[in-house]
Amino acid sequence: MKLKHGKMRKMMAVSLSATLALGLLAGCTGTKAPESKQEKVLRIGVMYGSTDDSYFRQQYTDIYEYDRKNVKIEIVPAIDQSEWRYNDGSDFKEPDYLESMKKIMTGSNPVDIIMTDTSSLKQLIQENMLKQLDPLIQEDKFDTSDFVPAVIDGIKDLGEGSIYALTPTFTSSALYYNKKIFADAGVEPPTDKMTWDDMLNLAKRVAKGSGKDRTYGFSFERYRGNDLFWGMQYTYMAPLQLRTYDEKAETMTVNSPQWVKAWDTLSTLVKEQVIPNNSDYSFEEPWTPVSNDMFLSGKVAMVISESNYVNEIAETNANAAKIKDYTPIDWDVVTVPVHPEKPDIGGNVYLSSTFAINNNAPNPESAWDYIKFITGEDWAKLKSRSNSYEMIARKSYLQPRQGQSYNLEAFYALKPVPPANPKDDKLKQEKRGLYSVENIGRNYLQEVLENKKSVTEALKDWAEKGNKMLQEIKLNPKIEFQEDGTPYLPETHEG
Repeated sequence: MKLKHGKMRKMMAVSLSATLALGLLAGCTGTKAPESKQEKVLRIGVMYGSTDDSYFRQQYTDIYEYDRKNVKIEIVPAIDQSEWRYNDGSDFKEPDYLESMKKIMTGSNPVDIIMTDTSSLKQLIQENMLKQLDPLIQEDKFDTSDFVPAVIDGIKDLGEGSIYALTPTFTSSALYYNKKIFADAGVEPPTDKMTWDDMLNLAKRVAKGSGKDRTYGFSFERYRGNDLFWGMQYTYMAPLQLRTYDEKAETMTVNSPQWVKAWDTLSTLVKEQVIPNNSDYSFEEPWTPVSNDMFLSGKVAMVISESNYVNEIAETNANAAKIKDYTPIDWDVVTVPVHPEKPDIGGNVYLSSTFAINNNAPNPESAWDYIKFITGEDWAKLKSRSNSYEMIARKSYLQPRQGQSYNLEAFYALKPVPPANPKDDKLKQEKRGLYSVENIGRNYLQEVLENKKSVTEALKDWAEKGNKMLQEIKLNPKIEFQEDGTPYLPETHEG
């Protein structure tokens, strides 16, 4: 999933949250712990950080420390980012993220809480390193029924039905559509949980025009020059969990009926100009604030984008009079399309801020009190007033942004795509050539789009080339490759 302008918007949201915090704290009594004068130190482990932890504190801990005056929070990064900044590269080794997290969870001074993404979380659950939260939830009658399905069901799936973590926020995507384009074409608009095939058939019906006046039916991204290859991989194919190579990184798996169907379906629509391709774009058109955005400029009827795109559409429409030849977009959203085999999964739902209790936590009671606070109603109420790119995990405090009216449920009706296996990430860290094995697929897709090869031929050739590369990696794990898949040979310098 890709979040444009995410960091800038996130920092603005932090400032707003900090401003509102003091005014709302008087009402933050629903999860307040018994008063205690004894100072406690609560240590929270994060994946990476530096000496400046102000952003994390503003976002997640300042309000809690204000309300729990006897608690002092320490932020403990598993990976110190200064190692990257001040390393000249001569002896740099990319850290093992999961192993780094395990180190701060064990030893003589383990952290009480960890905040991590779902990929690492799943592995830590499997290794019995996290405390199951269900008994604590039941004992305190902590309400989880208000969490949106995308969040609570996704978390339960990680724990095979049990809850090992909670999160206050999530990010997601939906299918945005231009109402006017559909109305003008006399075509019914898309609906929630529509299959990919049905949505793409709608795209065919609304695509029209030629050259610079072409209106496309669908795009994986809103920006011109978007990457079809990765759009296919991470949006269309991700719910099906199709692998490029096996779990041992020894054999290619792309030469299969499912891969053939995916490539054949989407490459055909590119050739028919239902889906835009890089070669279709004209960058000679006059620049406007919306010219690079295919949805806002009316060049595409449907596009997948993240939830904070709502803010950008509202802002653009509000400034329509300042933009030459721009007509405000009349739009709405539905869920990202689904595959019949996985009818409830999709939407690029991402749980990046899951909080869990370390099984070795010195202060498990304080850790649970913190998680209740940060995922409780009072915190949700506070954060619901900001326009962060993240969405509130509690339904009661989710509301359309900028005072608009749209199908908000589209962003949270589907379950997240199951996280990647952390072992895959570790393999790529150890064998950097694996990135090239995946990336050369783009070359073969381009040959399909240029009618140089059939889909079957292209995937067969990718599998053969990839198998050779995998064997070279097996013999030499440090080997890297050029764009065409040939081994990379470092330049030598004489003298």
